[in-house]
Amino acid sequence: MPAPGPVLVPARLQTELVLRCYQEQDCDLCLRVAIHLAVHGLPEGPDQDLYGTDAELKPEENGSLQAQVVLYFRAYAASRCVLMEVQVPAALVHPGRPAGSVVFECLEVALGAEVRIWAYTQPRYQKELNLTQQLPDCRSLEVRDSIENCKALPWLDVATDGEDVLLHVDISEGQRVGLSLYWNQSQGPTRPWWHQNLTGPQTISLNHTDLVPCLCVQTPGHPRRGCSRQGANRATGASLARVTLGPVSFQVWPLEPDSVRTSLCPFREDPRAHRNLWHGARLRLLPPQSWRLEARCPMPAEASLCWQPPGGDTCQPLTPLLPRENVTVNKALEFPLLNGHPNLCVQVHSAEKLQLQDCLWADSLRPPRDDVLLLEVQGARENRSFCALEPGGCTPVLSRAPTRAARLGEQLLRDLHSGQCLKLWDGDLETLWACPMDKYMHQRWVLLWLAGLLLAAVLFLLLLLQKGRVKGWLRLLQEDIRAGAAARGRRALLLHAADDAAFERLVGALASALGRLPLRVAVDLWSGRELGALGPAAWVHAQRRLAMQEGGVVVLLFSPAAAALCREWLQDGAPGAHGPPGTHDAFAASLSCVLPDFLQGRAAGRYVSACFDGLLPPAAVPAPLHAAPLFSLPAQLPEFLGALQGRDAPGPARLRESARQVARALRPALERCSRPPPDPSPAAPADPE
Repeated sequence: MPAPGPVLVPARLQTELVLRCYQEQDCDLCLRVAIHLAVHGLPEGPDQDLYGTDAELKPEENGSLQAQVVLYFRAYAASRCVLMEVQVPAALVHPGRPAGSVVFECLEVALGAEVRIWAYTQPRYQKELNLTQQLPDCRSLEVRDSIENCKALPWLDVATDGEDVLLHVDISEGQRVGLSLYWNQSQGPTRPWWHQNLTGPQTISLNHTDLVPCLCVQTPGHPRRGCSRQGANRATGASLARVTLGPVSFQVWPLEPDSVRTSLCPFREDPRAHRNLWHGARLRLLPPQSWRLEARCPMPAEASLCWQPPGGDTCQPLTPLLPRENVTVNKALEFPLLNGHPNLCVQVHSAEKLQLQDCLWADSLRPPRDDVLLLEVQGARENRSFCALEPGGCTPVLSRAPTRAARLGEQLLRDLHSGQCLKLWDGDLETLWACPMDKYMHQRWVLLWLAGLLLAAVLFLLLLLQKGRVKGWLRLLQEDIRAGAAARGRRALLLHAADDAAFERLVGALASALGRLPLRVAVDLWSGRELGALGPAAWVHAQRRLAMQEGGVVVLLFSPAAAALCREWLQDGAPGAHGPPGTHDAFAASLSCVLPDFLQGRAAGRYVSACFDGLLPPAAVPAPLHAAPLFSLPAQLPEFLGALQGRDAPGPARLRESARQVARALRPALERCSRPPPDPSPAAPADPE
């Protein structure tokens, strides 16, 4: 709120870490905070009264300014607010000079924690000051020898095994600790992800794709001061884990009453974590013209609008006309537009790098249009000028520039004045319009059609005069069409059940390897947006119909889950609703149109089945599905590739070479899929008998 007169406000925050010791080598970590103060609203003239009659903060009888200063601390799962009344003698109040400082002595903090501090007055006359303090943990030499609780440590180490992350927890005999992972959020409460109590050494397996910057560790500190320092807590103490900075964060603490937990987020600057975060981020449309950036963690980002012409490679930025705005993750944001347009897209930048781009309004406002952007600038004496925003800059519409907007400048201005253009944005002195260009392009197309018809008539006359040569040309053209169809390759639709992530990687490796052959491969792993828009059943039906119309083939990749779904369908006549976890996918949706082809004898020449060595024997595939060729991969890869390519398949030598290439691509994924998963549960104690 506006200051009514001279008011006292915080000008700067300063922190200092100190040790509060009760006995030698038995200390607590403490945060001392100094708030440097200043006076706002002082009169500029030397003869002006220092304290105007309308000032809300008036001097006391002893000649001083008084204010209420709020100091607010926040750490993981804890916060504290302090209200202080501060008086500054009038003798210290001078323009342009500090008015003094107040020291808060002091805040007891947990080892390894991150503390955010705010300072402001009540009422607020300016934006609050804020500061983030990262505190040392037991790995710091400055505190290791002074804090007794740092001497008994459960050991935690991180190792990598291919695409997996292994978390090793070595716990001493008789010690019980809790292990937890959580996401630290800047807005709202933190989100727990995984928790387990441990009583002995344990190895936890995690996927490296779960690594994100806000995946944090909370480690135990010392018990709180007071009565809890007596008895059992004083005897056992709370121990701090030694954390090896690796590709995972975690929380671990002793299962003792009143054990303080300290936070550590070691992956904020990890490039892998940021790649995973942006890979999973999504732009969502919120009708009518709002949108939201969805991500698991807060991230520094800026958003701006750009203009995407139909068929263009790059999206033209609209800055500085519409400047970038800071983005708050998972919060709706609306640009100051009067109307939406399908050519308007959103770009999200981080560290001056383009991370995401999506034309959010294209689906709701029809396909992109061939419109031109006109910028209207209001000059002196109500003079207005118009220019077209193009990749090369803003070109005046009434100029001789070699652009289509300049060539059609007068027509575009007539369209604008007659109300045929759409106003997108209206500023103080500038206005942005979108004017259609379709009708001018249609006029050009009419001339091209006339020229084409004239050329066709001339060619027809020449053909009549050269009948013999025409037959030879047609024969050569037919051969070229056949050769082109063979080079383009046969369409192949891959259907599989989503057993787990390892099997999906195996399917993805097979699809990528087949795509390098003369095959056009379709698989649900590559069609996430179409699946989300149509649904699994509609997507499968559309892809199957397209493959059948073009003489393609449908490939059924059998896994244990896929075989179980087929057996259940054959028994009940419908896709199972109680199949193995994760099988409700495109494969389950396809059974209603695929299995009737097998039962009615229409599978030959249209379907090919396959299973993988070591994952499922061919005998486990239900008998009715043997109506189509069934191959075991990679043992029968040459025959499998020959069946896929049909009559366009190359000779045996070429097939064997292609099979070797596909086998090499499948080997790592097949070995990882065949490897038994690690057991994350604690080992059961041995029976003493």
